[in-house]
Amino acid sequence: MKAKQSVACVAILAALLPVGINAVEPAPAYVPTAENLKAREEFQRDRFGVFIHWGLYALLAAGGEARGSSEWIMEQKKIPIAKYERLAEFFNPVRFDAMEWVREFKDAGASYVTITSKHHDGFAMYDSKVSSYDVVERTPFRRDIIKELKAACDAQGLKLFIYYSQLDWHHPDYFPAGRTGRDYPGRPDLGNWDKYIDYQNAQLTEILTQYGKLGGIWFDGWWDRENDAYRDRWRLEETYALIHRLQPQALIGNNHHQQPFAGEDFQMFEQDLPGENAAGFNKAAISHLPLEMADTMNSTWGFSLTDAGFKSTKEVIHRLVGAAGRNANYLLNTGPMPDGRLQPENVQTLRDIGEWMKVNRESIVGTRGGPVAPMPWGVTTHSGNAIYVHVLNWNEPQLLVPVKRKIARATLLSSGAAVTVKRQPDGIALSLPDSALSQIDTVIKLHLK
Repeated sequence: MKAKQSVACVAILAALLPVGINAVEPAPAYVPTAENLKAREEFQRDRFGVFIHWGLYALLAAGGEARGSSEWIMEQKKIPIAKYERLAEFFNPVRFDAMEWVREFKDAGASYVTITSKHHDGFAMYDSKVSSYDVVERTPFRRDIIKELKAACDAQGLKLFIYYSQLDWHHPDYFPAGRTGRDYPGRPDLGNWDKYIDYQNAQLTEILTQYGKLGGIWFDGWWDRENDAYRDRWRLEETYALIHRLQPQALIGNNHHQQPFAGEDFQMFEQDLPGENAAGFNKAAISHLPLEMADTMNSTWGFSLTDAGFKSTKEVIHRLVGAAGRNANYLLNTGPMPDGRLQPENVQTLRDIGEWMKVNRESIVGTRGGPVAPMPWGVTTHSGNAIYVHVLNWNEPQLLVPVKRKIARATLLSSGAAVTVKRQPDGIALSLPDSALSQIDTVIKLHLK
């Protein structure tokens, strides 16, 4: 890290932060602004977003045998910092077209995009003034990816969220190493943790002041220091207050796999539907905040040449529907290729989702989780005077749905055809011929009296 970085870091903070970086006065308890509460409501209506994991690690296209072995390659192979830095010399994604990316996302039915501005390797995918370790200064590409993506999102009506890794394997002041980043050749033996937090907050200040109105900040990496003496030294209250001051509407989420902390505006679940824990680290109870499930299309977040374990369109739609039925958004990831194109397999999946959404969008976007808890056959969503019954597995002649509301009529969302409804003591029984059932999701719209 060059000397100009720490000097510029302090200069940016001095100019932009309302309180000195060493202030000790406690901040008042977080109370969401009206703008923030409105943004939460909009976020819950959005229901579907696209996640982008893109960085220098895409060049290595690591194998997909281990979870995260693409974007985690620096850690897994213990690549010396000086060697890893040289990847920037080869990063030249000349086929990157932000407008084309966003067009694909919008056509798929997505309402927002979340992109990595800095992953655990410490490399900034935007024009950072507090560090020269970024895409504009270090690569032959020399273009600000975040700036171009934000312009494309604005032009096509999608919100942009920014992923930021609190963990940093590259920065010398991220010291001492936590659960990861140990034994790297070239890592210094000394560092100043508070200087690192100052650097983090300076980069966040850049992001929040350079690109206009953002949907929010998606944090990751806090878990690297959750169990040691540094747990209380993250200065989260200060960081969160900074974000909410600069952009009151911006939502904060943190992928720490615990109950939401004070100052956070939504709760995320990684690779799991809320309430499930197949991944092994989603043990936190479901909070009252807006919810989001982040999911991969295969096993890795970043691009991988060898990870061909792509989820089928049916599986992805079931997870989208399952999230909506649990009152959560679905954030589906794509790892772009080193040349700037989206993976063809991912594009096809997005287009398949888009075709499904053309017919079923009203049962997902703008809805909340329905009155029926998730059942073996599927889930429900609701909006206004309608309940949408998403039947993912129809194995009986009749489907018993424990809805006590009075139903005026029931129709297939795909065709408007009538569905037979019979009142039962515990709800309603729905009947359909086998020929009317969908191979993916039979959506029945209950029109309430």
